Amino acid sequence: MDPDVKVGATICKMQYDKILKYLDTAREEGAEVLCGGEPVTLDSPDLAGGLYIAPAVLGNCTDDMTAVKEEVFGPVLSVLVFDTEEEVIRRANDTEFGLAAGVCTQNLFWRIQKTVVSTQSTDTTI
Repeated sequence: MDPDVKVGATICKMQYDKILKYLDTAREEGAEVLCGGEPVTLDSPDLAGGLYIAPAVLGNCTDDMTAVKEEVFGPVLSVLVFDTEEEVIRRANDTEFGLAAGVCTQNLFWRIQKTVVSTQSTDTTI
């Protein structure tokens, strides 16, 4: 494995197609692709035939969007905004899956810690 690689290829064609479909659906549902999300072809002969997708960041997301409600299992990040800890805790726990979550804020650390402790996510990033 090359230690300089930050994002590897998608595991199989079926998952690659599924990720691209999630991105298409996100656009149809009103999300904005802020960056990435397109297939990438690499020049290296060693990597020819790999199924690569540029990591995507989706903005203008809402809780009812498919890419927000379901686990994409690909390089896709959905950004949602919140106003209060109570709101974000309720929204984070009102999900069928919840394998991972992340909180970005300019507020004090204790607010973040309170929020993370109250969520039912398997993996939470601050």
